[in-house]
Amino acid sequence: MTNKHGDFIWYELLTPDQDAARSFYEKVVGWTIDKAADNEMDYRMINSASGPIAGSMTLTADMQSGGMQPCWLGYIAVDNVDEVAEATTAAGGKIHMEPHDLEGVGRIAFVADPSSALFYVMKPVPPADNPDASSNSFAATEPMVGHCAWNELASSDPAAALNFYHDLFGWEKDGEMDMGPMGKYEFLRHDHMIGAVMPRPQELPVSAWTYYFRVPDIDAAADTIEKEGGQIVQPPTEIPGGDYSLTAIDPQGARFALVGAR
Repeated sequence: MTNKHGDFIWYELLTPDQDAARSFYEKVVGWTIDKAADNEMDYRMINSASGPIAGSMTLTADMQSGGMQPCWLGYIAVDNVDEVAEATTAAGGKIHMEPHDLEGVGRIAFVADPSSALFYVMKPVPPADNPDASSNSFAATEPMVGHCAWNELASSDPAAALNFYHDLFGWEKDGEMDMGPMGKYEFLRHDHMIGAVMPRPQELPVSAWTYYFRVPDIDAAADTIEKEGGQIVQPPTEIPGGDYSLTAIDPQGARFALVGAR
């Protein structure tokens, strides 16, 4: 695949009720989500108009008893999963799932940064009929409805996070915005602007990534979130460039964000 080391290439929803989540996100974002999958994990594809951009899997009772909560997770492409996993622990992070191969998919590991923010690292196997395939789950170069538009880390130690992700993936700080009492909003670049790091707000119990998916109408999406049983944490707010963003929690408890026009 043509994605480079350090690119966001996939997103994944962990939810205790895939059917309910499917109904919610299809109405809010406009995705088409598989009704069920013919595999042991019931791993379902989440599709934008241009094709799959994320997956959904069931958060089992055993997983919840082990501490996992409903959430969205991101996958970051790497050249060598084992080396990155080793570097993660050396830098004070943690491996939650050791590097292993998924047949026909690639090699992955599930890890956490030193502040416990969770993510996957992955070396994907390109499709046999398209070895130069490239993921556009994160729309890095142009706005794409239904795709991720921004990757935001709320960290208990933003300075350490910047160093950690720079050393592992080559991400660079590219400016900052003063948020007053909330601290600095520090932008991340990896050839293209990919997101930002900010101090973890008090309402977040742990450091975590939040992913912003693009919708055509932010106000219509906000209305649908509330009608369908979600909770809006931050109402639509204008952001640089003229778009609006919101943060919300879906009916099953997963935190997500949207960006779009008004």
